[in-house]
Formats: sequence, C-alpha cells, structure tokens
Amino acid sequence: MKSEYLDKIMAKIDAFPSIPGSAVKLLELLENDDVPVKEIEDVLRLDPGMTANVLKLTNSAYFGLPTKVGSVKRAVMLLGMNKIKQLVMASCVGAVMDGPIPGYDLPAGELWRHSIAVSVAAEGLSRELKQEGAEDIFTAALVHDVGKLILGQFIQEDLAAIDAAAGSDVSFEVAEQQVLGTDHAEIGARILSHWSLPDDLVHAVRWHHDPDAAEEQKRTTDIVHVANVLCLMMGIGVGREGLQYEPSPTVTRRLGLKPFHLEHVASQTLQWAEELSDVFSVD
Repeated sequence: MKSEYLDKIMAKIDAFPSIPGSAVKLLELLENDDVPVKEIEDVLRLDPGMTANVLKLTNSAYFGLPTKVGSVKRAVMLLGMNKIKQLVMASCVGAVMDGPIPGYDLPAGELWRHSIAVSVAAEGLSRELKQEGAEDIFTAALVHDVGKLILGQFIQEDLAAIDAAAGSDVSFEVAEQQVLGTDHAEIGARILSHWSLPDDLVHAVRWHHDPDAAEEQKRTTDIVHVANVLCLMMGIGVGREGLQYEPSPTVTRRLGLKPFHLEHVASQTLQWAEELSDVFSVD
C-alpha cells in the first residue's frame, strides 16, 4: 500500500461509525433462537427508528402478509429471528450508504440500491441452490461494498491514474490495487473486522471480486460474488466500474449454477430490490 495513503486510510477506518449499541445488543440476543420475544421488544423500544423499520418491513409487499401488523411482538413472531437480524444490519448500514460516492461515479442512493439488489440476488441464489444459512448471505451481500465509503475519496484524488490503469483487460478493482496499493474489498473487510462481525462475513467482503484468489473457498463468498456480478451485469450500481464483469467459471462450477438459475434470480431481483430499497430507505 502506498505510504502516502496508508495512514490516511487507516485513520478513516478507525473513525468509521460503529454499529449502534442497541443493534449490537440485538444481534447478540438474536444469536439465541430461544431468546424471549419480550427481550427483543425491550431493546427495540430504545431505538424508535429501528422499530419503525421492523414494522415497515413486516408490512411490505416483499413478505405479502394478509393483514397489517402494528406491534413489534407480532412482527418478531411473523418475521422470525433471522429476518430481524437482516433488518438490524440494514438499519445500521443504510444511513451511511445512501449518499453519493465520489470516485466511483455513484449518485446518491445508488450504492444502497446496489447493496439491496445484491442481497436479494444472493438470497435468490441460495434458494435456487437449497443453501442453508441464507440470512448470513443476505448480510454479507448487504455490506460487500462498504469499503467504497472510505476509498471513494482516495479514488477521486487519483482518478486519472486509476482510469489510465483500468482497461478492457484490467478491472477497476485491479486498477485500484495498482495505484493505491489496496482496493475497496480489502478496506471493507477491515471495516467489518473493526465492527467485530463474524469471519465468514469478513471473508465474503474481502474476496467478493476475486474468490479464486482466496486461500479458503467459502460458499457464502461464492454466492455473494455471483450475486454481485449478476447485479452489475443488470446495470444496478455500475458507476465507474463499467460492465466488464463475469462470474468466475470456477465458482459457478463449484456452486453447480446453470444459466436457468441466473435467469430466474435475475427476473426476481429487480422487483424485490425496488421494494426493499423503499422499505429500507433513509429519510
């Protein structure tokens, strides 16, 4: 990593907003499937914004419930612990991912829209592949590009050099690495480590662009990689990175993915991503 950038980037990571205390407590509680609903209610009451999002999500078309839900208790009972975990993470990161991202040519809201779309696509791929633990995959996909929030300003400062390095045979993140000595995937992994999130999530964020380079192959990482590429190919959150992405052939073989899997997931992603982007929007 270039010495002139190292100290500045690390300082930005150290100063990056932490997960709110109420969210940390909720995530700890939700690790236990037998936690009493009242304990979840008690924590949610301390965070009106998160409570409002729980009810918005529960009543969204994404879940298609036949009646409106007006209480946290009923929302928790209907959604289940795993969906609440997803919502907690979405509430935490949504507030910082909704603005424009300098350097990546992403207007306000586009990184958030892309993150939601990748989460929906990753869940869809998990269902197609009958993969267990889809809630962790949703969360990993949701935060896969969080490193752009820090690296964006450094990209902006050295944009000419990065654009010169990027070309038809050099992806944008490789150009990041060549010019800055790091990329948004590595910075994102450092942020998640700073947040003390599980190793599988850190791994998925670190290697979501290049899973073949990882020493250890993880299914969550593979699915987030494919979901991210699929959304970029659909034009969601492309920005300056362009459309030159294809999923790793090694990963698609390892997952057993066929073209019809991707087509089915792609057809669902646009609809549900728009719905969830509205639900999770930050006013």
